[in-house]
Amino acid sequence: MCWMKALLYSAVSEAVGAVNCKGQHSISYTLSRNQTVVVEYCHDKDTDMFQEGEDAPITQSTISRFACRVVCQRSPPFTARIYAAGFDSSKNIFLGEKAAKWKNPDGHMDGLTTNGVLVMHPRGGFTEESKPGVWREISVCGDVYTLRETRSAQTRGKLVEHESNVLQDGSLVDLCGATLLWRTADGLFHTPTQKHLEALRQEVNAARPQCPVGLNTLAFPSMQRSRALASLEDKQPWVYLACGHVHGYHDWGHRSEREPNAQRECPMCRTVGPYVPLWLGCEPAFYVDTGAPTHAFVPCGHVCSEKSVKYWSEIPLPHGTHAFHAACPFCAMQLSLSQGCAKLIFQGPID
Repeated sequence: MCWMKALLYSAVSEAVGAVNCKGQHSISYTLSRNQTVVVEYCHDKDTDMFQEGEDAPITQSTISRFACRVVCQRSPPFTARIYAAGFDSSKNIFLGEKAAKWKNPDGHMDGLTTNGVLVMHPRGGFTEESKPGVWREISVCGDVYTLRETRSAQTRGKLVEHESNVLQDGSLVDLCGATLLWRTADGLFHTPTQKHLEALRQEVNAARPQCPVGLNTLAFPSMQRSRALASLEDKQPWVYLACGHVHGYHDWGHRSEREPNAQRECPMCRTVGPYVPLWLGCEPAFYVDTGAPTHAFVPCGHVCSEKSVKYWSEIPLPHGTHAFHAACPFCAMQLSLSQGCAKLIFQGPID
């Protein structure tokens, strides 16, 4: 489907007819009960439009069914731009009375969706040298603004004139309930493949890491089995997150009867902390380099390269109406504020 270019603004008397026109895309800005501005759009053969949102209504979901739209050029450099709100099945976008909306100095209308569409572009691209960028809000017409005081506040932030709505490799898009990672074709070309991750897994297993207590050999399950397993395997590696010592599972060292794995004493160094199973991160697009799986996220236990773990542990993801927390990209679990990641300490075979 092609994207639309603004054609005209409709007066109140024309609003109903423009919105009800089945073949016409439009955006309606309700200023009051008696005043509505309708912006009509026409087809553009040089771009394609894709929309993101909740597929089906979910009870108490904060994600709109028509959260945002991405418009991509059909010719090089294939620029992709993001806009808040998406067209519904009637080809319309409605901004009600309570939605933040305004008329810009050049005369065109613009606005924000109820919970907003936030975007963060990493500094330095999506590489091993990347650093977190600044979260911004994108308007219906694609302008960039600083964040509102709260997620659904009716007063918009300040216009950021030197920034654009062009998506970059590694851009994060938050829809207030789901965070999307945008990867470009060139960026994915430089990421590790599933075969590379499988080779790293086999390399770790070939070193025959052992449980320092049970002296049994540990092994990460294959990527396919990691996705399908509903229960843990006998050789599954476990880790004491407070110190990083990797063990097999054993049922002793408890410090809490109510939560048996929340406080366990490491038999190697006597450090007390969470004791969790380790899982290799299976999605290559989340990796910023091709390094060995040496670090784990805390407290979930997903494992990937050191630079990938440290990158994601520094990314503040929107949470609720105005909070930000780092989270594991593989399971979305909020990371520990005191320790977002842990270096793994494997013991090699004695023989």
